[in-house]
Amino acid sequence: MSHYDHIIHSAVTIMTPLLLAATGGLFTELAGMLNIALEGMLLISAFTAVTAVYYTGSVVIGIAAAIISSMILAGLLASVTLRLKSNVFITGLAANLFAAGITVVLSHYFFATRGVVVLKNAHRLTLFDIPVIENIPVLSDIFSGHSFYVYLSWLLLFIAAIVIYKTPFGYRLRACGRHSQALVSLGLNPDLYRYIAFLISGFACGIGGSFLSLNLGVFVPNMSSGKGWIALVVIFLGSRKPQNIIAAAFVFGLIDSFSNYAQGLLNIPADFILAIPYIFTLLMMIGVSIHEKMKNKVM
Repeated sequence: MSHYDHIIHSAVTIMTPLLLAATGGLFTELAGMLNIALEGMLLISAFTAVTAVYYTGSVVIGIAAAIISSMILAGLLASVTLRLKSNVFITGLAANLFAAGITVVLSHYFFATRGVVVLKNAHRLTLFDIPVIENIPVLSDIFSGHSFYVYLSWLLLFIAAIVIYKTPFGYRLRACGRHSQALVSLGLNPDLYRYIAFLISGFACGIGGSFLSLNLGVFVPNMSSGKGWIALVVIFLGSRKPQNIIAAAFVFGLIDSFSNYAQGLLNIPADFILAIPYIFTLLMMIGVSIHEKMKNKVM
């Protein structure tokens, strides 16, 4: 495998948790709720997945536990925001801080460590080679030789697109963000759809978080490393459309993959190389903001 092939193959793996978090965040965004707690959901589910696998030895149970923990956090966030009418931004920030703290506390309680949890005799996730495609350059790096998580992330995004654009639930969900009073006039409760959107985001982030830890066989404090925040940028960069989101996630995956590959090869400080994905994220946020302002002026 050449250097370029390795970067592309790695980019697909790196984009997976971003794509899962962005898929979940897309539902809350379309419902008119900025869910900045994606980071915390990824983190708490990553810890829960490792803990469950450590005690049960079952990856399936680990993934299920990760999904449940993330959905519980999402449900709490939705309840406080929608029922108690707290500020969604402040509540989401509190959820992120809570996840960062509780994982360290629980790791000390269960494992007597300061946040690091290592799975004993952890097995690498099975990689699936797709016949015919596996021998085609570039296509093999994108579509073949990945774990089930990668293909599941694509499947969930495809299902999300169908739900959002082809079902009554999707129509009503999008109305929550644009014309919530229209739902009220029909006797429907917009907050119910927003609550469900939060739970969906928790479900998707639960899978993404379990991938972060189970793919490595270890949990370390703050291992989500801003992926929840980047997922928000992916949503806006993708214009809140599933087909664009997967492209945006792949671009971020490429940038991150390149920064990992460039360490030790380029004669620049390693800290700067590691900061490349976040610098790119900042530039993209600025670019999206400028684009939106220009678009509004034209309209």
